[in-house]
Amino acid sequence: MSQNGVPDFAELLRCAQRTAVHLEMRDVYSVGDEKDSFEEFLRTGRTDLDPDSPFWQGWTPLVRETVARGVQMRRARIVSEPVTDYIRWEHALTAVNVAVGEQVRWLPRRLASDIALPGNDLWLIDDRRVMFHWFTGDGDWAGHEFNEDPDVVKMVVAAFEAVWERGIDHEKFTV
Repeated sequence: MSQNGVPDFAELLRCAQRTAVHLEMRDVYSVGDEKDSFEEFLRTGRTDLDPDSPFWQGWTPLVRETVARGVQMRRARIVSEPVTDYIRWEHALTAVNVAVGEQVRWLPRRLASDIALPGNDLWLIDDRRVMFHWFTGDGDWAGHEFNEDPDVVKMVVAAFEAVWERGIDHEKFTV
């Protein structure tokens, strides 16, 4: 358990019984554990697509475990076009997300103008628990907030579903 009895992310995902959805709305992230892989992509155009490699060990086992329990995992990304180098890299990596059981859709930002969106990226678990993620202006981690307020959850569900409905399946979205 993290501070004040609030579950950390892995614990939150392990509690999911039906659904775990992720809404991403930034065009650039600069979290430290991605730095070397992203720089390699910029230099060479290559990225790590082995879901069992050390780069993925913090994520793919957790996704496999979650999906094996019958939890549907969906990820929606709202992106500006033309996309940033970061989004090109993220798009290249998404083959791994899909291979381990996530469903992923992309929504060009120009198609999201009339959707009421939360102010931060988030994970929504079982349509009842939200973990908002905060980032600094340049995209590094700044913290998170856990929320179960029914009105907040209702807004998040509506936003995610609107994005998902309009989103383009990963296999059909080109950068």
